[in-house]
Formats: sequence, C-alpha cells, structure tokens
Amino acid sequence: MNISDSSNSSEWPWPWPWTRHDQRKGISKDVYDDLVRYTKYSSGAYQILCARPMGNQLVTQFTDLISSTHGYIARDDTRKEIVVAFRGSQNISHILLDSNVILTPLQAPGIDDAGDARVHTGFLFAFSSVASTVLSRVELQLKEYPDYGLICTGHSLGGSLASIGAISLKCSFPGVLVKLFTFGQPRTGNKAFSTLVETILEPCNIFRAVHSFDGVPTMIPIKLGYHHHATEYWQFTEPPSPDHVKECSGGEDPDGSASMPSTGINLPHMVYFGQPISQDPTVCL
Repeated sequence: MNISDSSNSSEWPWPWPWTRHDQRKGISKDVYDDLVRYTKYSSGAYQILCARPMGNQLVTQFTDLISSTHGYIARDDTRKEIVVAFRGSQNISHILLDSNVILTPLQAPGIDDAGDARVHTGFLFAFSSVASTVLSRVELQLKEYPDYGLICTGHSLGGSLASIGAISLKCSFPGVLVKLFTFGQPRTGNKAFSTLVETILEPCNIFRAVHSFDGVPTMIPIKLGYHHHATEYWQFTEPPSPDHVKECSGGEDPDGSASMPSTGINLPHMVYFGQPISQDPTVCL
C-alpha cells in the first residue's frame, strides 16, 4: 500500500494535536527494539521479492492469486526463530467495508474447538488460501530446527492474517513458543475470538502496535460485533521511542488508541516506528 492511497491523510493535521502525553513510563528498550524489528519484516512482505528478510534466510514466499494473499517465511539462525510475515492489502478500505465484513465461524488448521469465535469472512478466506502451504513449510523447518520459536507478523490486513495464523500454528505445534506482532491491525473477530487468541498465545506473547491516530485499527466498529485482542502497544505521540509507547490494558483500552476517532487510511497507518511501510527495499537485503 502506498502513502498516496491514504485518502484521509490530508484532512488531518500531523502530528495529531489532541494526543496527550502519558505521564507513566513507556516500554523497555528490548520490547521497543522488537517492535522495530518486526515492523521491518512486515514492511518487507510488500516487496515483490524479499530475498534476504532483515539479512536472514528466505525459506519460501507464498502467494494465492485468487485471494491476493502474499507473504514469506524466513529463518533467523542467530535469534533461533522462524518468521512468518503476511502482506497487507492495497485495497484495505474495500475489504473492511464490503460484504466480507460479516463474521463467520473460525475454522483453521489445528484449531479443533474454536467455540463461539467468529472472524471477518474476507480475512478467514485470505488466510485459508495459504494456510496449508504455510503450515507445511513451517513444519519442515521445525523438524530441522526443533528448538526455534515462531513469530507471526504483518501490517494492516497482514496483521489480521497473522493473528489467525499465530493461533493456527500454536495449536498445530503446541510445544513451540509462538509470538504475534501486528502493526495497524484492524479488528479481526468478535470478543470470543479475541479471548481465544489471548488464551492460546497468552497476552505476554502478543504485541499489537498502533501508531497514534492510525484509523484502520478502529475502522470496523465494535457495534458490528468486533473486538480487539490484547496486548495493544500504542505509540501515542512523536517521535517514536520507548518512552512514547504505552502498553495498554486489555483489547479495548479506553485510554489507548480507541480514544482516537477513526479517520480510516491515513499517514500514521503507513509509517510505524520510523519505518515507511512497503517503501524500503533495504529490509530485504
């Protein structure tokens, strides 16, 4: 997605004038550095070819032409982790607002009992189109590197796919540590889905980042039955730094990004932790 697609960005001043500084301390540098790192992985998923994601081994790219789902699997042998990155969509506004916004029962590999969990129909279709490829390639990697952890990450729509993918992978490989990092993720499912994500992964392994007044995370309203999962990390003011990121409480913290009126796709949606999303090919070198 290009910044030029941000139809609402010119309608709002920058930085956001209503944002107030949170007087509590920010987050640790280690957590902040991880947010920066996986922002770059997520940004790299927009490249046609990400030959060496963050300088690491590209295991495979995956693409489904019907759903336009794309991403890659990388392996970092220094950090001992396998990274699954999902690309966002250039038509996110259409996806969020068309008939696919209807909630549908969650069905994904490894998840035997999703209870009352329901997710965005379009998001589930997109993940399902690549699920078998992702899980089979991850399984091969884990057989060869059984002590590695898994990271699921993505920006915008890619964040929603990563959230479904993370619980599918955790249920398929229960002995593996799975962490979820998303950036500008729209609400993906209902309250039962958010509870399921938190139960399967645990909130300490979930990092759902929101940049100031990014309008995409709140573009789908709660009144349609949607609910965010924890844990939100809200960069509430500029410039990006550990002191300017708040670890929020629960999935819909009224003192987090939900306190900002949604403005749809805008400039903050396209820049996370100093990384211009989709615009920096060096993250793939």
